[in-house]
Amino acid sequence: MSLITPQPGIMDIALYQGGAAHVPGMSNVIKLSSNENPLGPSLKAIEAVQNSAAQIHRYPSTDHAALRNAIGTVHGLNPEQIICGVGSDEIITFLCQAYAGPGDEVVHTEHGFAMYRISALAAGATPVEVRERDRVTDVDAILAGCTERTKLVFIANPNNPTGTMIGAAEISRLADGLPPQAILVLDGAYAEFVEGFDGGAALIAERDNVFMTRTFSKLYGLGGLRVGWGYGPQAIIDVLNRVRGPFNLSGTALAAAEAAIHDIPYVEYCRALNARWRTWLAEALAEIGVPSDTSCANFILARFADQAEAEACDTYLQTQGLIVRRVAGYNLPRALRITVGDEIACRRVVAAIAAFKGGAT
Repeated sequence: MSLITPQPGIMDIALYQGGAAHVPGMSNVIKLSSNENPLGPSLKAIEAVQNSAAQIHRYPSTDHAALRNAIGTVHGLNPEQIICGVGSDEIITFLCQAYAGPGDEVVHTEHGFAMYRISALAAGATPVEVRERDRVTDVDAILAGCTERTKLVFIANPNNPTGTMIGAAEISRLADGLPPQAILVLDGAYAEFVEGFDGGAALIAERDNVFMTRTFSKLYGLGGLRVGWGYGPQAIIDVLNRVRGPFNLSGTALAAAEAAIHDIPYVEYCRALNARWRTWLAEALAEIGVPSDTSCANFILARFADQAEAEACDTYLQTQGLIVRRVAGYNLPRALRITVGDEIACRRVVAAIAAFKGGAT
């Protein structure tokens, strides 16, 4: 037997399965599986990418000062308390790498983002899954799941793939109830879709055990460039910067993100359009017997009678050139996650599901 073995926990990680992008034999497909912005990025971000091309022989900024200052200006945050990463995924990895290891526990909810468990295992820590209440984060269940070994508690708010969220009072109660050695991490990948929501920034100003992650991959439409950021107490930022690679973000990615966050009219336009078609999509699906919880993100978690019906519907949608996301891996085998697309995409997916339901009855 070979003596070349990985660190404990690595082989417990299942390979991540991203949202499908192709249907064999079909060229004209609509992808509604990865929660991407159907409108694409800001034209100003595209221009910034084009302008950066002449400088790709240069190393990028190591401190990301321009982007951190832009984020601080737009969100009213201290740039010194901001760290940038390759998507918010990398910030999650930093947190687990820096604060969790063998003998430590990382708590997440049963329908939480897969990277919490993956990053915990990669750091040698033990992931602890707690129940949700009707697909909503349950603060009491999380507190009951914490022990003297708990180092990190991850919740996405709004949550992926459920689309549900909890309010500031519940988050405060959670932060106040955690054991003293634990950090509450608020994953705000979808925070921008909630009008007036700060993602937990105000709580961080009052506490030393709360941290927030955000991304440019969703509302800003920069998923292909992989830019995320985190905001938290200065002591935590100082720790994370010790494990961050000096050139983790390219100059092109930094330039695009800075331009995107300053294009506030475009951000507001995208948010308003998503809210409009999210409501329409949920109501139209409900009318044909496919319920969903109130979503605060850019997708709908459509629920079916059982796993067989959900999978059959997904298979049928693929024949119609529509790609959605199965979420059995998130303990939701009876559901399909459907990204809110533009008007054409929303109407097509509802018509296809209606045809499936009509044929299935």
